[in-house]
Amino acid sequence: MGTLAVGIGGAFHAVPGLRQRRLLASLLIQAPAVVHVSTLYSELWGEDPPATVENALQAHVSRLRRTLVQLAGEPAADVLRARGSGYSLDVAPEDIDLNQFRGYIRQSHQAMEAEELPAALELLGRALGLRRGAPLGDAAAGPLCQSAATEWEEEYLSAREDAFWLRIRAGEPMRVVGELKRMNIAHPWRERITELLMVALYRSGRQAEAIGVYNAARLRLVDELGMEPSPKLRQLFQQMLNQDPGLHGSTALLRQSA
Repeated sequence: MGTLAVGIGGAFHAVPGLRQRRLLASLLIQAPAVVHVSTLYSELWGEDPPATVENALQAHVSRLRRTLVQLAGEPAADVLRARGSGYSLDVAPEDIDLNQFRGYIRQSHQAMEAEELPAALELLGRALGLRRGAPLGDAAAGPLCQSAATEWEEEYLSAREDAFWLRIRAGEPMRVVGELKRMNIAHPWRERITELLMVALYRSGRQAEAIGVYNAARLRLVDELGMEPSPKLRQLFQQMLNQDPGLHGSTALLRQSA
């Protein structure tokens, strides 16, 4: 959930060396499964491996072992293990921040289903608080790490959207308008952000702005992609034109993940 680091006693310690970070990232993604050496070659060197790539990988494994020992102490020497045609990392799932993040998200969805909205919002806050930057940072270079980082970024954005949805339901539409506007600029193709911004504006008494957000989104879609907004977004637009009283009630139609 950010630049790769080892957390010990509440403090984060950087992992030196770009290829050490890529190696650690690749092993963490698959932990505790074995990662084949061919995958590690690709993650560390891409399409331009050194002539002695096997020896080079072994050297980086040795350096990473030493780094883990220096950071965590002697017991860490057995964490990184050679197994057959690859390597594995023996780490408890709960010690990986991504798994903690997903655990909080699952609990928040359960709380939403039970209509325990304050608890759901608190759990989402814990999950989002684990973020320390772009997933994997500069270690997201090879295909394995890049695809994982893309997936985790999507999970993070969905969690932020859920948090906005809960805050709107809790009666805080005006407080989220600014953040939603920034997200709408950064992620112009995420229609759920557009929906949330429209509802937040509408509930704040800024109906004209809400309609303007829809018109801008529709123009962008038509001009750049040659397509109309989704039926869901068009339905929300019609509700606003008709001043549907339901828009001041539950915003369940905006929730997409469960």
